[in-house]
Amino acid sequence: MKKIQLIGLIFLSFCLSASVSSGKNRKPQTLKEALDGKFYIGTALNGGHTSGKDTATIRVIKEQFNAVVAENCMKPGPIHPRNGSYNFAPADEFVDFGVKNNMYITGHCLIWHSQAPNWFFTDSLGKPVTREVLIARMKEHISTVVGRYKGKVKGWDVVNEALDEDGSYRKTKFFNIIGEDYIRLAFEFAREADPEAELYYNDYSLANEPKRKGAVAMVKKLQQQGVKVDAIGEQCHIGLDYPEVKEMEKSIKAFAALGVKVMMTEMDISVLPMPDRRVGADISANFEYQKKLNPYAGGLPDSVNTAMEKRWFDFFSLFLKHKKVISRVTLWGVNDAQSWKNNWPVRGRTDYPLLFDRKNQPKPVVQRIIEMAKKK
Repeated sequence: MKKIQLIGLIFLSFCLSASVSSGKNRKPQTLKEALDGKFYIGTALNGGHTSGKDTATIRVIKEQFNAVVAENCMKPGPIHPRNGSYNFAPADEFVDFGVKNNMYITGHCLIWHSQAPNWFFTDSLGKPVTREVLIARMKEHISTVVGRYKGKVKGWDVVNEALDEDGSYRKTKFFNIIGEDYIRLAFEFAREADPEAELYYNDYSLANEPKRKGAVAMVKKLQQQGVKVDAIGEQCHIGLDYPEVKEMEKSIKAFAALGVKVMMTEMDISVLPMPDRRVGADISANFEYQKKLNPYAGGLPDSVNTAMEKRWFDFFSLFLKHKKVISRVTLWGVNDAQSWKNNWPVRGRTDYPLLFDRKNQPKPVVQRIIEMAKKK
């Protein structure tokens, strides 16, 4: 009997040892496993995700990502549609999802001209408000939203898209009424509301030299004024042939030289022709549908698919090269069907801009990225 027990214990010990060894040597199967210790890998969430309705996509989010950002529900218009009236329910749902799943939560965004409610800028008679009134409204908005999620939201896109393509300040209503000081004030109000949260400036087309230089100059000026900008978010809304990888690398180096973190915040790679590249990622751009602008409605040719996968691989190779300064890479959506690029800047197109297809299956390049990350 003792001999049998001894044999059993030896066999059990062997199995446990093999299991531990197998666990140590197990290959990473997901993006978040492969990129662990390098940078966060994130995605933007919509209401279908945070409500629990889109179960197939939720599975991918939980398996593959460890950071989330609100796609729409935290923008000024949706969360603060009327003076004195907030719509917190969708944002609460988003934050709860992130907390329950132990994810790094980013709030997007506090100040943005494009989806700001009209009442921000007008009085009861519809006339433009004074500088003092708009500053007070900004402070109340930022203090309320940031304060509500203090300790849960780890980072905020404080100001979004404040620069034009030439690097000058965009002449928004915030700028026209307050002046460039609105940017400094927004950061100060957010810092006061949650001193522990990271604060970001976020914009697109920062791989373009004029806009890159404008962003560097703006952040330098903020730093000289005593404002701490924790990171610059570089929206990676890119195409198959723009921007060049080397230009993106110049931006990473230029921003890192400021002593701030660098984030890739809204990444997608469109395979479709752009009617006009000068629009960057301006959400207000809108072009008439033409069949020639929607060439892949029935699926991607092998040559285009190969080019797309190469772009993903090349950019993730760049990000891994600079992992010491890049803190997060976030995709603007989970699967191709849910991407905004299907309807921007031309409605009704079929694009393939994300790492997971319309059936929530990973594209082959996902495994290539995982294998590459293991070696970096």
